[in-house]
Amino acid sequence: MMRNSQEQALQSLIDDLRQRAAEAEETLAAIRDGSVDAVVVGGEGKDEVLVIGDDASAFRNFMEAMEPGAVAVDSAGRLLYSNARFRQIFAEDWDRLKGKLLSEILPGPASQLIGKLINPDSHEAAPVSVSFLEKGVERNYLVSARPVHLGTVRGFAVTFSDLTERVRAEAAERAERIANAIIASANEAVVVCDRTLTVTHANFAAEALSTEKLVGARLDAAIPLKFPDATGILDIGELVETSLAGTPLRSIEAFAPMSPGARDVMVSAAPLNISDDGPEGCVLTLVDLSQRKKDERQMHLLMRELDHRVKNTLALVLSISKRTAASEETLEGFQGSFSGRIEALAATHNLLAGASWESLSLRQIFSAEVSPYTETGGERVNIIGVDLSLYPRAAIALGLIFHELATNATKYGALSGEKGSIVLEIHPKTDAPSVEVTWTEKDGPAVKSFSRKGFGHTVIARSLSYSPHGGTTMEFEPTGVVCRIRIPASDVA
Repeated sequence: MMRNSQEQALQSLIDDLRQRAAEAEETLAAIRDGSVDAVVVGGEGKDEVLVIGDDASAFRNFMEAMEPGAVAVDSAGRLLYSNARFRQIFAEDWDRLKGKLLSEILPGPASQLIGKLINPDSHEAAPVSVSFLEKGVERNYLVSARPVHLGTVRGFAVTFSDLTERVRAEAAERAERIANAIIASANEAVVVCDRTLTVTHANFAAEALSTEKLVGARLDAAIPLKFPDATGILDIGELVETSLAGTPLRSIEAFAPMSPGARDVMVSAAPLNISDDGPEGCVLTLVDLSQRKKDERQMHLLMRELDHRVKNTLALVLSISKRTAASEETLEGFQGSFSGRIEALAATHNLLAGASWESLSLRQIFSAEVSPYTETGGERVNIIGVDLSLYPRAAIALGLIFHELATNATKYGALSGEKGSIVLEIHPKTDAPSVEVTWTEKDGPAVKSFSRKGFGHTVIARSLSYSPHGGTTMEFEPTGVVCRIRIPASDVA
């Protein structure tokens, strides 16, 4: 049984050897007949092309049919043959190229790289990428080299595969990614449209200006804008046309009536130049002016308010000056009274300035006007009741009233002696049209009403009379003056 198996294995080996011998005889016959021009021989780590015989015309025909540029060089790097594409790349005819070193034809950096490929002692056979000018335009090639036998000559077959379009496509794709990243990361709205006003790119801030998706939509329909007559631009279409004509436009204010986001915007437009064939579109940036417009409106409002207040203050100062001059008999008396009243007015203004002219505490006003004459919050001056917050109009009037009352108390009333005291009582706020505050002097000299009333009494009586719900009542009690002050409820914050 074992003997039969051995005989079968031996017979199979004999048949295989006969088959190989037959194939070898066929190959040798083909070589003798000239049917085979070259064979590929497997070597250690790489294949070699072996050209049979001295006539390499078949190999040259093969090179000419190749799409990449191709050249055959000897072991020293001298050109043995080049195809038409190689000659086209370097704009040379074969008579000028024949016998030259490949390193003499290629630019410096490319020559050094390719020199490593055709070095017989080098085992680095990986293709290398090179770039150089072809008819003034930079082109990119992938260069490969393989050993080749041309008859008795050993050399290399070097191919130049054109990668220019792929490199350009990759560069364009990378530029597109960078452009998209820049547009997306911009804080302001950025929109790119083509010459037909179709939006091609838009960032998130731009999408917030429209109720529809921008990319693919017409710009003038997606973000309609109105421009002031002074700009000379009628609509966004005219803005883009002007930009495409080569005139960049900057910082033009516009209004977006249909925008769900910013309504007031500042628009800039510039042509999108990608090639030398003219603008392919337009890049627009739209800056949100909403906050700036709000600030401008607030500023104009404050300026009008300031103008109104300055005029009122100057009129009040002029009135104080005239009335004080009419009630004082000497220049010294006028100077003292007038200065005191202006200082009282200035004290209230300072407090209002610190509060941004919004409202003032009644206690603050009282302390500012009485503190020059005596300490507030002590035994001689006391405030009873819940504090009030007053708007500027009432605060200024109350400051003048407190100043006149404190001045009179210092000259003739409770503060003229050592035992008198003042109580300011703030009555609880009710639904009445006014809030009452009572100034009461106690333990001072006996007082009586005077038949002649000076300007100070006029200030007290009339300062709050701008409203039918405001005013004062003076009572000259034997124990001291009692002044009932009615502050309009509309002036209580």
